[in-house]
Parts: sequence; C-alpha cells; structure tokens
Amino acid sequence: MKTRDMLVDELLDLAFAEDIGDGDHTTLSTIPADEMGRQRLVVKEEGILAGVEVAAKVFEKLDPSLKMTVMIGDGAHVCPGDIAFTVEGPVRSLLIAERTMLNIMQRMSGIATTTARYQKQLEGLHTKVLDTRKTTPGMRMLEKEAVKIGGGVNHRIGLFDMILIKDNHVDFAGGIIPAVERARAYCREKGLDLKVEVETRNSAEIDEALKAGADRIMLDNFTVEATREAVKQIASRAEIESSGGITIENLRQYGECGVDFVSVGALTHSVKGLDMSFKAY
Repeated sequence: MKTRDMLVDELLDLAFAEDIGDGDHTTLSTIPADEMGRQRLVVKEEGILAGVEVAAKVFEKLDPSLKMTVMIGDGAHVCPGDIAFTVEGPVRSLLIAERTMLNIMQRMSGIATTTARYQKQLEGLHTKVLDTRKTTPGMRMLEKEAVKIGGGVNHRIGLFDMILIKDNHVDFAGGIIPAVERARAYCREKGLDLKVEVETRNSAEIDEALKAGADRIMLDNFTVEATREAVKQIASRAEIESSGGITIENLRQYGECGVDFVSVGALTHSVKGLDMSFKAY
C-alpha cells in the first residue's frame, strides 16, 4: 500500500504535468534563465494557515535551489497582511511553482479554517468534528491533514482502515447482525484489527447494532430529538456518531445530545479557499 508521502509526491507530479505541459512559455520567453528574485506569501483573509509544509515540498520538487524561509507555520491563526513565508532563487522557478503552491495552500487553509469554525461551535463539549471520504480525488491526504490542522478528527482515510457497514451493505447482507458477523470473521481471517461501525436509520437498527457488538454506531439523518433518545438507548455501550443534515447552525444541538462525533462532509466537499497571494518584493 502506498504511503502518505508517496501519494503526495504523485499528486505533485500530476499537478506539475497538467500545469507546465511542455513548458511555461510565458515565463521562458520573458524571463532570462539566470534572473534571480524573491517572492513572499501574503495572507489576504483571516483564517487558519495550512499547507506550509506541503508548499516546501512543491518548491523542493520543482527546483531544489529555491530557498524558503518560514515565518508562520501550519495551524496558526492569520490575518490580512501577514507574511507566511518567503522564497528566493531563480525567477523562472518561482513563477512556475506559484500556481501549484497557491492551489494547495488556499485549499488546505480553507479546509482548516472551516474545520476550526465548526469545532469552535462545540467548545466545552466532548464531541469532535469528523471529516468524511467526500474529498477531491488525489488530494485526500492533504485535505484530511488540513482537517487535523483545523482541530478536527479524521474519520477513516479510505476503505481500508475501518469497517463501516452502511445501509446498502446491511440491505445486501440481509441485516446488521449477519453483516457485522461476517466483518468480524473477515478481520480474524485476514489478521486485521479494525473498528466496526454500523450506520443505523432507526431505534430498531440501533438495537441490532448493539446486539452485534458494533464499536461505533452512526445515527444517519436523525433529528436532534431522535438523537437525544438514541444516546439514552445506546447508554455508552458504543461510540456514537451523528451524520447527515449537520450544519454549523445546528451542530452544537447535536453535540449537546452527548454524541462522541459529528461527521460533516462540508469540511472538504464545498469549502471556500482562503485568499492569499505570492508577490515579488
């Protein structure tokens, strides 16, 4: 299985390939090969900075001679006018790397900022915000990293690091109990130590999940009142995750029901990038 670093390296290869093609003809035609210069990353919007470490990989991969000096690191609260880092070296390399670096920085910082806003709504509660698999293809590792930088918690990274039995699995398997039994048997056979989570749609399915010994129970599209009742029903016999219909406006209401996690697809699938620019100086 490919590691996080391998996947990020492949992402950068693809990003450069689709952006540079057979050459940045604008830069190559207007900037002498020996021209040296420097640029700085200027923050233009308040938020949480994320992606600085990845930006360093972008510059290193494109041109190892580029020198990056970091003033503000990942996870810092930033305001308009803040300078996150400077980079100096061949101007051609600075200009060619700019868009790839900004795309990653703006995306990751937007996710971290949004996550921090959601987690702040849960201040004083034990409930944590979870991300989902609703990520940009190829960017999952970076987007989930941004969620953590923003104070959230990663749900499973992919299909390989947790058993999540959803409604379609339940329906095809003939019920929650047989689905969980098969999952446990599979893990024993393969020597896997994976948590088993079950998505439930009503109180009857919660009972089945409890009987089956699920490690975590997902309450799918439950109302706040139904969630409150479900928490009483589960009575700490399994971890509890609320999912579906969660917004920043109703998030705290779900947290106050006593759930352990609230999963929010919007952290990654519809986030706005944080405004910033890479300017010569």
